[in-house]
Amino acid sequence: MTSYIIIDDEPLAHEIIEEFCGMLPHLELKKNCYNALDAMAFLNTESVDLMFLDLNMPKLSGFEFLKTLINPPKVIVTTAYKEFALEGYELNISDYLVKPFSFERFVKAINKTIGSESPTIISNSLSPEHINFFVKGDKKYHQIKSEDILYIEAYGNYTKLYFEDSYIVSHESISHYISLLSTNHFLRVHKSFIIALDRIRQIEGNIIWISGHKVPIGRTYKSLVTKLYNT
Repeated sequence: MTSYIIIDDEPLAHEIIEEFCGMLPHLELKKNCYNALDAMAFLNTESVDLMFLDLNMPKLSGFEFLKTLINPPKVIVTTAYKEFALEGYELNISDYLVKPFSFERFVKAINKTIGSESPTIISNSLSPEHINFFVKGDKKYHQIKSEDILYIEAYGNYTKLYFEDSYIVSHESISHYISLLSTNHFLRVHKSFIIALDRIRQIEGNIIWISGHKVPIGRTYKSLVTKLYNT
């Protein structure tokens, strides 16, 4: 369960964020704060995983408040002012939402925040960290556990995420999942395929077997696959 607080001086903003969060599982509201001082008092005694933070608030702005925190939770900025985005990313926020934002854009921010840890090197030593994220499919949002994925296949401008007994067609491109998923657990083996390393059953020639599925190895990716067993 991901706990969160909302820090915004506009009641309507609280209603919208709560409504959007209520449509997604495993998000738990801990506190509604209508100014930064309320949030500061709360965080002095409690901890949360995520803050939805407005910028233009009385007494103390959102970024001024954020700079006072020694170990802040993850932050998604929600503001009407797009011109402060660069400053926000310099403060290591997870995402910057400009009001009014859509539910789809909100879900992307949640996905990015939950899956923010993504190493940039290839490694065949599997670490225990996995992520949860949301995928839009069949007019619904599905929460996905990365450890349940067998492999991902490019499907035109979309992708298919394969599991043991099912698959979901995602509206995101394969490049989205390359940046989202940890390379400690996933490897691109073809321009159209990403595989889960711990799901490999065997490698035979230019084919990888994963739970009865055959995934081709692209010529330009062959050396990366070879590193898995020639170490």
